[in-house]
Amino acid sequence: MDVIARIETDFPTKFGVPRQSGIVQSLISRIIFEPEYRDPECIKGLEDFSHIWLLWEFSNTPKKKFSPVVRPPRLGGNTHMGVFATRSPFRPNGIGLSSVMLEKIEVTGKYGPVLYVSGADMINGTPIIDIKPYLPYTDSHPDASGGFADNVKDYSLSVDFADKLLNLIPSELHDGIINVLSQDPRPSYQNDEKRVYGFEFAGYEIKFTVSGGKLTVQNVDKIIIR
Repeated sequence: MDVIARIETDFPTKFGVPRQSGIVQSLISRIIFEPEYRDPECIKGLEDFSHIWLLWEFSNTPKKKFSPVVRPPRLGGNTHMGVFATRSPFRPNGIGLSSVMLEKIEVTGKYGPVLYVSGADMINGTPIIDIKPYLPYTDSHPDASGGFADNVKDYSLSVDFADKLLNLIPSELHDGIINVLSQDPRPSYQNDEKRVYGFEFAGYEIKFTVSGGKLTVQNVDKIIIR
């Protein structure tokens, strides 16, 4: 199976990545096609669609022996569910599926057509194996049941992000990082109120604590690459 493109996002590791696509719409990602797929004819007509489907590889997920059950993080990491009833990366074939908004297409001299999308839930550099248009009349099911996920879909934290720390990050990323933090980026099985958690985002290390449904940012450090 060929990799047709790779996505550029603000997340170098899986810590902090939105748990599902579409949850954090305020962050913009770029899709860069592999050289053999940079012919603009490949995306002719795509500009008429507001959303697209991305099929991609869980390239950073360690290979494990197949298990018919997994422990979804949103259920606390202790409840077992069938692998095909979840979106766990630990599956027989490590393929992810995301619905994202197509913000714009820019034709460049270096990379050919570049897709700008919002709402992605992938690590920087994730390989994309296919792109398909989202068709509202067949792909949208407003009355669908979401199983166990319906019980946790509205879960969020309040975020205390002091201006002096928030302003260390470029202003165009403010809404995005606050939304990421409100979704509680901790592993769901960790609930130590004294622990300081940290993850990399857009070249910064964000450190925070969580207590009583409130996330407090403790520090923001610029990552210096030597």
